[in-house]
Amino acid sequence: MDYSPIWISLKTASVSTLLTFIFGILAAWLCVGIKSKRKKAVIDGILTMPLVLPPTVAGFFLLYIFGAKRPVGEFVETVFGFKIAFSWVATVISATVVSFPLMYRSVKSGFEQIEQSMIDEAKMMGLSDFGILVYILVPCSIRSVISGTILSMTRGLGEYGATAMLAGNIAGKTRTLPLAVYSAVAAGHMAEGWLYVAVILAVAFIAVFIMNCFGEKADSVKL
Repeated sequence: MDYSPIWISLKTASVSTLLTFIFGILAAWLCVGIKSKRKKAVIDGILTMPLVLPPTVAGFFLLYIFGAKRPVGEFVETVFGFKIAFSWVATVISATVVSFPLMYRSVKSGFEQIEQSMIDEAKMMGLSDFGILVYILVPCSIRSVISGTILSMTRGLGEYGATAMLAGNIAGKTRTLPLAVYSAVAAGHMAEGWLYVAVILAVAFIAVFIMNCFGEKADSVKL
């Protein structure tokens, strides 16, 4: 059994979860603060788009943006000396883009449930907008934050379509667990495929269990 897909997937899921955690919270914060309903609807639609698009379509757009002959991909290759497409970085980008809407929408829903009067009182006491985010919005929406983290991590771990388009299925380099499952089944190695599936199930279950424990602990602290 090739263990590299396990290591690649764990690295990819860890980094993509960190990125979606940071950018998901910031995006939700910025979107909730928009006053214009029309502008908010447009931005929300754009940020949610990867959730409703087929993963291969999302991967198509990513390949169009980060491909070696595209402006962004060519710029990175010229400045930093490496190609994004068909690299491990591509697996992180794919997982982040596809899982981002889950974190964003979960946190945004939590932020929208906080009473405006609490925020107004914090502003009158001199708390900055970023201080309100750190000390009020996130703590009061901790369950939404945890739920979004769980969903984005498991989604990043199971990402297949966009990763196949942008990163490819290169053994030992970009072959994540879902791609390893496909490759094993395509080659007729069902036993190996089952082992990869078991790893995915185990990691997903452990992640949900740990996050739920932290969620219960956070609730008890709030009470």
